[in-house]
Amino acid sequence: MPTALDRVRKICLALPGVEEKLAHGRPAFAVRDRTFVMFMDNHHNDGRLALWCKSTHDTQDFLVHADSKRFFVPPYVGHQGWVGIRLEGRAPWGRIADVIETGCRLSSAR
Repeated sequence: MPTALDRVRKICLALPGVEEKLAHGRPAFAVRDRTFVMFMDNHHNDGRLALWCKSTHDTQDFLVHADSKRFFVPPYVGHQGWVGIRLEGRAPWGRIADVIETGCRLSSAR
């Protein structure tokens, strides 16, 4: 069975121009050298298996208010509109893929 990182990696690397790198010692994914996903496993002992994804403030607000058990405002990058997604349990991988694809588009558009 694939791990959460395996699934995130598969989604990200299927997108055009995406490369995996290490950012602050953690797996991250970038397009045109712009990071749009960071994989977090117990970041600063928060107990979460999660990813942080580039997003817009509107999307972040919508997702967090629609499902605050799954989506959250991550530290450091949340003020820029990024959204955190908890990957524990039965993660909604289709929705996660949509958020990742949008984050990639936002990063490649600049």
